[in-house]
Amino acid sequence: MASLCPCGYGLPYEECCGPAHEGQAPATAEALMRSRYSAFAMDETDYLRTSWHPETRPASVASDPQLRWVGLKILDSSGGGLFDAEGTVEFQARYRDGGKPGDMHERSRFVRHDGRWVYWGPIPSTA
Repeated sequence: MASLCPCGYGLPYEECCGPAHEGQAPATAEALMRSRYSAFAMDETDYLRTSWHPETRPASVASDPQLRWVGLKILDSSGGGLFDAEGTVEFQARYRDGGKPGDMHERSRFVRHDGRWVYWGPIPSTA
């Protein structure tokens, strides 16, 4: 039996985020967000770099052996569809760092670059 995708969508990895990790462009900003979460969970650092906009991409993306991503919840999304040029996805990601639980909350900006969705970066909080 195939294992479920780490992104929490409920599909086997091979049908969910696996194709993105193998080079198939996600159709929406939310699908890209999910595939990036799965890449963090599976230490797919090459995918994280290629799915990051070149203007905001860090020089390197390193995995942390103490950090384990354990759950993703999509809180909101806007734009980011098949005919959009930009989109936002708000999410909460749970993790364990050295065995201690934590969570990350972010509103992320996604844009099209060379016809593909890419992660631009976090949207600063206005609060």
